[in-house]
Amino acid sequence: MFYIANNSKDAIINRNIKAKEVMVIGPNGEQMGVKKTEDAITLAEYAGLDLVLMSANSNPQVCKIMDYNKYKYEKAKKVKEAQKKQRENNLELKEFRLSPVIDIHDFNTKIKNVSKYLSKGHKIKVTIRFKGRQMAHTELGKEVLLKFAGELEDIGTIDQQPKLDGRNMYMLLAPKK
Repeated sequence: MFYIANNSKDAIINRNIKAKEVMVIGPNGEQMGVKKTEDAITLAEYAGLDLVLMSANSNPQVCKIMDYNKYKYEKAKKVKEAQKKQRENNLELKEFRLSPVIDIHDFNTKIKNVSKYLSKGHKIKVTIRFKGRQMAHTELGKEVLLKFAGELEDIGTIDQQPKLDGRNMYMLLAPKK
């Protein structure tokens, strides 16, 4: 007979363990052998700890004597730390589009937005799309991109120089270490 915990993340503890006999592991990791569940609960209560079901699928079921609240706290701390490391590793490539005839206020707004992402550690792809006759003056787009990189030189470096690809010219910026 299996007992289903209230929350799928919660372990089965103390009186909620329905097995007749369990393999008991002591608070210091030593094996105490197979005992009746009631005896194991009594041992845990005598030590001021909880009897926690660790492996319900084995025969006999494995239980450990431990402080369950401390165990939950440590487990939550590990999960939080793993999520933090995952966020650090998942830095994205953000893309910003400019125009070869961009106004100074729009330019400054883009600079401000890009600097926020660079300070967070993201890489930035700055793209200029040439329309119609603008293709005849791609050097204007290159000047805009280099001026953009020049404004951000204190927090970012050019990872890839401006490159023309069809109607688009792009440049990659990386945060300074």
